[in-house]
Amino acid sequence: MQPPPVDEPVNRPADEPAAAPADTRGTALLDVPPRRTIPERIAAVGPARVWRWLGPALVTALAAVLRLVNLQHPHTLMNHFDETYYVKDAWTLWNLGYEGRWPDNANDLFLGGDVNVFLTDPAFVVHPPLGKWLIGVGMWALGPETGWGWRITTALVGVAAVLVLILVARRLTGSTFWGCVAGFLLAIDGLGIVLSRVALLDNFLAFFVLLAFWFLLLDRDRTMTRIAQVALARSQGGREPAWGPVLWNRPWVIAAGAALGAACAVKWSGLWVLAAFGIYLVVSDALARRRAGIAYWPTDAVARQGPVTFVLLVPVAALVYLASWTGWLVTDGGYDRQSDPNPLVALWNYHVAMYNFHVDLSTPHSYASPAWQWPLMLRPTSMFWAKTDYGVDGCGWQSGCAQAVSSIANPAIWYPAVAATIALIVLFVLRPRGGRARDWRFAIVLMAIAATYVPWLLYPERTIFQFYTVVMVPFLILALVLVLRLVAGRADDTFLRRANGQGVVAVFLVIAIGFAVFWYPLWTGMEVPYDFWYLHTARVSSWI
Repeated sequence: MQPPPVDEPVNRPADEPAAAPADTRGTALLDVPPRRTIPERIAAVGPARVWRWLGPALVTALAAVLRLVNLQHPHTLMNHFDETYYVKDAWTLWNLGYEGRWPDNANDLFLGGDVNVFLTDPAFVVHPPLGKWLIGVGMWALGPETGWGWRITTALVGVAAVLVLILVARRLTGSTFWGCVAGFLLAIDGLGIVLSRVALLDNFLAFFVLLAFWFLLLDRDRTMTRIAQVALARSQGGREPAWGPVLWNRPWVIAAGAALGAACAVKWSGLWVLAAFGIYLVVSDALARRRAGIAYWPTDAVARQGPVTFVLLVPVAALVYLASWTGWLVTDGGYDRQSDPNPLVALWNYHVAMYNFHVDLSTPHSYASPAWQWPLMLRPTSMFWAKTDYGVDGCGWQSGCAQAVSSIANPAIWYPAVAATIALIVLFVLRPRGGRARDWRFAIVLMAIAATYVPWLLYPERTIFQFYTVVMVPFLILALVLVLRLVAGRADDTFLRRANGQGVVAVFLVIAIGFAVFWYPLWTGMEVPYDFWYLHTARVSSWI
C-alpha cells in the first residue's frame, strides 16, 4: 500500500473523498500565519524550557557584571602578590616567546605606558606558561596599558566558571533551579570575584579543574549505561557474565585529560587532580561492573579497563602540557634553554630547577596561611590597600578613605559550605536507611574537594596562601547545594516539612546576598570611608 500524499490527512475516513488540490497561485501570502508575539512564543515553548536557559543566562550575566564593572581599577600591578610578575611575564611571552627580565623600575614605566622596556635576558619563573599566555591574550586584544588588558581573560574565565558550575550542578541534581543556586553562590562569592579581577594564575587553574569535573560527569552517565547494557546482553544465557566490556569510545575522558593537562600547564598542583580523577575513573568503573553483575569486576576494572582509561586520559594531558611550552621550545633565549643541545632535555633541566624551588619554598610572608587554617579562613589575603586622608584627592570623610582588595570568601557561603562538606562525609559513611545505596553524588563531590585540598596538607612548612582555595570553592558550593537540597525537602515530604525547609533555604540565600553587598566594596577596591573598611575587620584582626 502506498503512503498517502503529503498534503492529504492520514486519518481521513475511508468513505470521505480526498479534497481536490486548491489553486493557491497568488494567495500564498494569505496562508502565512501571523507572526507571534514574544509572550506567545514563550508560551508555545513552555515555561520549563525557557527557564532551562533563561535561569543560567541571568546568573551568568550577574557574574559578568560583578566581575567586569570597573575592572581596570586599581590601576596598579598589585605587588603584594604576583600580579606584578605575571602581567610582565605574559607580555614578554607574547613578544619574545619566553619570560624575559625587566629593569628595576619596570612597574612605574609599565603603568606609565612604556610597556616595551623589557630585556631579552631570560627570567627564572617557577610556573608553566599557559596561564601567562592566557593573560597575554587579553593584553594583545585590548592593549597592555590598562587593567582591562591584563585582567580581562581572568574575568571572562571567572564568568565562564559560573556557567560551567550551573551545568555541573544541574547534571548532579537534575534541576535547573539548584544549578542556578550553585552558580549564583559562586557569582556572589568573594574569592570568585577577586580572583577574577586580579591577573593571577589560580582562576585559570580553577576553571580547567571544574571543566574536567564536568567532563567526568558526562562520561559517567554514558559509561554506566553502556556497561549495564553489555552485561545484560551477556547474561541472557542465564549465566553471570565473567567479564565486562573494554571501552575505548570515551570522548569525555579524552576531554577531561585535555582540561587537566591545561590545569597542569597553569600550575603543577593540577597533577594531584589528574591523579585523583584517574583513580576515580577506575573505582567508578569497578563499582559499575559490580552493580551489573560481572563476576570478576575488580580485575575487570583494574587490569582490563584501567590501562585503556590511562591511555585515554594521561597522554593527551601530557601533550597539552608540552604544547604550552612551544614558545620556549622554538626560541633559544628562555631560561635553561641552552643547558643541553636537545631541547627536551633542556626542558627537563628547567623543570628540575623549578621543582627544587617549590620544594624549598619556605620564605616567611605576613599573609602566609598553612592549609590546616583554610577551613577556618583565619588569614585571607590582602591584594591591595591604600588610605587617603580627609580632603586629599576628594576624600570627604573625616576618618579618611580606604581602598582594599581582599580575597576573603563570602563568610555566609564559606563556613556553611565547610559544614556541608562535613555533613556529606557523615551522610556518606553512615549506611542509608531502607537498604538504599550510598549517594554517588556525595562521593564524587567529596573526591574533588579532597583532590584540591588534601595535597596541600602534606607541605606544612611551605609558604602558601588562603586564596589557593579558589580551586576548591566550586566543589564546596556543590556540597552546600546538595545539603540545601536535602534541607528543602523531597517531593514525598509533607507540605509543612517542605515549606519549613524551603523557608530555611530562602533565608540562607538572603543572608548570603547581604554579606555580598557588605563585602563587595572590599573585593573590588571601591573607595569607602576608613571606618567602613575597619568595620569589616574589627572583629577578626587576622583579616586585616
